[in-house]
Amino acid sequence: MADDLRGRILSGELAAGTPLREEALASTAGLSRHTVRTALARLATERLVIQEAYRGIRVTSFTAEDVRALQELRCALEAEAVRLTRERYGQSWPEEVTAPFQKAMLELERVASTHPDDWRLVATAHAAVHRALVATAGSPRIEEAYARLDSEMLLLLVNLRPTYSAEEVANDHRAFLNEVQVDGESAVRRHLDHGTQQIWPRSARGIDADH
Repeated sequence: MADDLRGRILSGELAAGTPLREEALASTAGLSRHTVRTALARLATERLVIQEAYRGIRVTSFTAEDVRALQELRCALEAEAVRLTRERYGQSWPEEVTAPFQKAMLELERVASTHPDDWRLVATAHAAVHRALVATAGSPRIEEAYARLDSEMLLLLVNLRPTYSAEEVANDHRAFLNEVQVDGESAVRRHLDHGTQQIWPRSARGIDADH
């Protein structure tokens, strides 16, 4: 049930703000309300749905402040991962450390070239590049914390499709690995600030009209 709803949310079939009613979902799926409630609770931990007083449960929508807060958290985790990696390897990281990033980068370039209009696919490949960067630190706790942001970040990118193209997304990441080795945390901040600016024209107006 959770997998099905997650797929429908991330595909855009269930748009931001769509109400999710336990009774209706249970009846449609032929499941108990307890099962549906458990599935929705799982999605809530991923921040794909939100429960509010007097409004029930609905698909998460983003305000400008939500976008800013999510990017700040990503920056804190990525910057710390880069700091730890530079502490260990300096400004020239060994190939075995950078290989997963390079592999993820090649996949992002492939997707951007072959499926430029499939934004969910582009967003998924983009997320893999950043996860590979975080993994260079060799810190399971940081990786675990960063992985918890995956679904929310995918939802953000699917719903707020940035103002730049898939090709530009790939281009923005080609030099990123070299930049973080040389400039460390400041390169992470520059990169994520740039990404925030790409979605700011829409997010600044507030995606959820009720906020």
